[in-house]
Amino acid sequence: MLCTVAYAAAQAGDRDRALEMIGDAERVVKLLPDRQGQSQAFSVTPASVALYKVGVLRGLGDAGAAVHAGRNLHPRQFHTAERRGRLHTDMARARWQWGKPEETAVALLAAHREAPAEVRDRPSMRAIVTELAERHPRTASVRQLAAAVHARSA
Repeated sequence: MLCTVAYAAAQAGDRDRALEMIGDAERVVKLLPDRQGQSQAFSVTPASVALYKVGVLRGLGDAGAAVHAGRNLHPRQFHTAERRGRLHTDMARARWQWGKPEETAVALLAAHREAPAEVRDRPSMRAIVTELAERHPRTASVRQLAAAVHARSA
């Protein structure tokens, strides 16, 4: 709940509330029992809170801090393909906002491998793919990404 409220506050531009709530979530998750290795439909882990923090910071316009917050996240920390894909798309959004086209394309390629629909079927992701292809057509990872996304949607 704290993560969701933090994200909503960030989207609404309420920086203080967003940072307060995500900070509270980080403190609370440390108090929960370690459930690593347990496959549950819904589990709150330090990794899931950190992924929300990436979205909160990006939503607040602090792309560098968002990338920094996600630097230690790895796909194996997430039990579903959708969450692994979301890790990569959230990091891609932050990298795009930060002006890192190559890193954005690499993250979107990783998302596409984990959960193709997270890239192919989300209008916001397709818009980034289109912009990458238009602005950086000579970048190998951008060409690879555009081919992967457009080949699947044709």
